[in-house]
Amino acid sequence: MKIEQRLEELGVELPEPAVPVANYVTTVQVGNLVFTSGHGPGTGEGKIYKSQLGTDATIEEGYASARQVAIGLLSTLKHALGDLDRIKRVVKLIGFVNSAPDFIDQPAVVNGASDFLVEVFGDKGKHARSAVGMVQLPGGIPVEVEMVVEIED
Repeated sequence: MKIEQRLEELGVELPEPAVPVANYVTTVQVGNLVFTSGHGPGTGEGKIYKSQLGTDATIEEGYASARQVAIGLLSTLKHALGDLDRIKRVVKLIGFVNSAPDFIDQPAVVNGASDFLVEVFGDKGKHARSAVGMVQLPGGIPVEVEMVVEIED
């Protein structure tokens, strides 16, 4: 339980795992890769945090939202895998940022998720990544992130 011990050291408590809101599943395993569905930030109270970068949210607020999303992703993976120590490495992160037309700092926002994963997993948390701007995201959320991890058997 090294990863959960690390989360505890960081003062991070995993929330309840995400529940699909439509006709999909939260994870799919193909061989030793696990793909997550896109996750957004929640408040932990069933409310959705809404904002758009470059309009009513700062890079720092977007960064914090992306970090919150990464925490939710780990909760989903723990639920799917039973043990986060089964994660051999984080392979890929895809971050979507709800962006005003002139907002160009999507990578700085998605760094919230990337930095957190490296903080938790060390070198195993370093990953390939895409960070793209979107005109809108479901429910008006500021950030949505998908993740691919390689797991041990």
